[in-house]
Amino acid sequence: MSYLEYRVQTVPTGFSKVLYLNWGLILLLTAVSSMGFLMLYSVAGGSLTPWAEPQMKRFALGMVAMFVIAMVPIYIWRNMAALAYTASLLLLIAVEFVGTTGMGAQRWIDIGPLRLQPSELTKITLVMFLAAYYDWLDIRKVSRIFWVILPILIILLPTFLVLRQPDLGTAILLVAGGGIVMFAAGVHWAYFATVIGAGVGLVAAVLQSRGTPWQLLKDYQYRRIDTFLDPDSDPLGAGYHITQSKIALGSGGWTGRGFMQGTQSRLNFLPEKHTDFIFTTLAEEFGFVGAASLLTLYGLIIIFCIASAMTNKDRFASLLTIGIAATFFLFFAVNMSMVMGLAPVVGVPLPLVSYGGSAMLVLLAAFGLVQSAHVHRPRGPA
Repeated sequence: MSYLEYRVQTVPTGFSKVLYLNWGLILLLTAVSSMGFLMLYSVAGGSLTPWAEPQMKRFALGMVAMFVIAMVPIYIWRNMAALAYTASLLLLIAVEFVGTTGMGAQRWIDIGPLRLQPSELTKITLVMFLAAYYDWLDIRKVSRIFWVILPILIILLPTFLVLRQPDLGTAILLVAGGGIVMFAAGVHWAYFATVIGAGVGLVAAVLQSRGTPWQLLKDYQYRRIDTFLDPDSDPLGAGYHITQSKIALGSGGWTGRGFMQGTQSRLNFLPEKHTDFIFTTLAEEFGFVGAASLLTLYGLIIIFCIASAMTNKDRFASLLTIGIAATFFLFFAVNMSMVMGLAPVVGVPLPLVSYGGSAMLVLLAAFGLVQSAHVHRPRGPA
């Protein structure tokens, strides 16, 4: 769509854009984040510090960023997609040289008082670039082999850099999120069948490489796989995290033990209770009802995004919205599967609930892009 066509077809201008925001989505994001503040307050023993208060400040900053991003016309974000993707790649490369190490991985860059995790930013810039790529590409070429190889390379480059940190969870999200954008763009299903077959072969190779000079994963990652397959084999060692998580989930019952009454978190049996395993704290204190309520809010966010994408006549905006919704879905699906023992522990936080500055700010900025696509969608004849 040309700039002139965009201006003719788009209704809102100036301050009137605020009226076109997806306010239902904003309320849902606020509700989910508020549940996160509540749980961070609980796991700190009834204190706003050290987690709830900083998280609230980041949420406020993120909401400001979301509103600012939403006011910028979507065609500008399309034109900046390649630059944003390139910048995130450069940041990932910078992590290799000047990155900060924490919990056995080198994933962060300290920029003054801010600690940035470039891999979080890459999840969104990758979706932006792929959406811009398919918006530019003639739809008749989408499934031709040459034009399929290019987006695969676009996905694999940051995935390789993230795996070097190492961060298997984020690498999985990058591949899955990028694949969903390709599928939504119309790439033929046969390519995905081939990738799934190759994935099965890769899993077999990973397992066979264990203990060899060409071992494909770190030892701790293999221990996570062992724990996933049989957590009771080492309940006080490698299986400790998932064992305690299951105890917390089960002890919550239907309605939970009550706010700030969870024994697993308050007595520090539950590891990483403010980050990766915060969902188990919520399930212990509020039971099945609380867990299902959070899942319902997540589902409504996805539905709002898909509805916006399906009614958007701009191809870039539609693919961008679908890609961000898919990335958000993968976030909470992987985290919940992980803490319930349905998937290996790969260190993926619960979106908008787990403590973390980079994840909170990047997600709200991403929803700013969704809002920009919604506000500036063509409303005249296509």
